[in-house]
Amino acid sequence: MSDITIKIKDREGEVHEILAPTDMAMNLMEVVRSYELAPEGTIGVCGGMAMCASCQCYVTSDHTLPEMSYDEDLMLAEAFNVKDNSRLGCQIQMTFDLDGLEVELAPEV
Repeated sequence: MSDITIKIKDREGEVHEILAPTDMAMNLMEVVRSYELAPEGTIGVCGGMAMCASCQCYVTSDHTLPEMSYDEDLMLAEAFNVKDNSRLGCQIQMTFDLDGLEVELAPEV
């Protein structure tokens, strides 16, 4: 089995428990888009290049994520509604280690 289960709270407050593939090199932003959990054009505006913060999310589970890249850190430094647990969904690759991940999509700015 190559899927993991993750929970995503959308911007309306609804929690979605979904299956995310680990064998397709997808990131969290792409998973959110594929399940249409945010209106089109409101998430992943830069295409996953860490050049906007439209895919910002709050990691609410206890998972250890890979260290934040320099580009992600710079982008979050300029973003709105940033919290200590903020990450860019485009920088979170779907891997087996993230089974059970829980995130909340940051408000649209």
